[in-house]
Amino acid sequence: MAQAVQASIGDSEFDRDTSVTARAPGVYDAELSAGWTIIRAVNGGYLLAMLGRALQDTLPHPDPFTVSAHYLSASQPGPALIRTETVRTGRTLSTGQASLIQHEADGTEVERIRVLATYGDLDQLTDEVRTAATPPDIPPYENCLGTADGPQPPVAGSSAIMDRLSMRLDPATIGWAIGAPSGKGEMRGWFALADGRDADPLSLLLTVDALPPTSFELGLRGWTPTIELTTHVRCRPAPGPLRVAITTRNLAGGFLEEDVEVWDSRDRLVAQARQLARAPRT
Repeated sequence: MAQAVQASIGDSEFDRDTSVTARAPGVYDAELSAGWTIIRAVNGGYLLAMLGRALQDTLPHPDPFTVSAHYLSASQPGPALIRTETVRTGRTLSTGQASLIQHEADGTEVERIRVLATYGDLDQLTDEVRTAATPPDIPPYENCLGTADGPQPPVAGSSAIMDRLSMRLDPATIGWAIGAPSGKGEMRGWFALADGRDADPLSLLLTVDALPPTSFELGLRGWTPTIELTTHVRCRPAPGPLRVAITTRNLAGGFLEEDVEVWDSRDRLVAQARQLARAPRT
């Protein structure tokens, strides 16, 4: 399998673009990069990773275990303010909350995202695993398709984030790209950052919201904004590309859920997520 040259963590575009600068205790300045936009707004997983980095600086434990985010309004590229608060600190877990704020042209503050998260230390977890979960059935990397492998009618708006991701999608889940969606609420593929940076707990917060939405395979094209997203990080991922599987079982009343599993190169379930999203308005 062809692999990108490994970038050091400090040199990664993802790390630079999710960096935050402490202005005061619990207050951080951030710059939302236009490089992570999709269709109309900045990608929700990228924003979640940025908030996760601010909470990592705030809380005494290093790794996100569970992160629940409510997306209140669409974020735009440009300056932002992140406010964090420690809710509780224990011996093995700590909990905090964070909000991302942007300002309108008239100076009005607008809250974009509010997060409640619990952090711990993944390296202190036991090795015991009892699970009925199995890795997704995805063709080998070389048999999956990237963005340059076939005709893909564009979705109106920005696709800048695609230049920062290395994705190879299961051919069974990309009928939408040639105008023949399967009608199944499924999306599967291999995932990595384009600059070769290996996955870690913070980048998993991006991974769970990075593949095309399952609504595409349901025959609905357009923006599918996230309303709420909860992510569970189960263990520190091994080096190498990740396998991501997303399923939707119910689209009703203009909303759909997406259940996500992320597996690493050692066949371990490293992250799970569920989000509620608004179906595209066609």
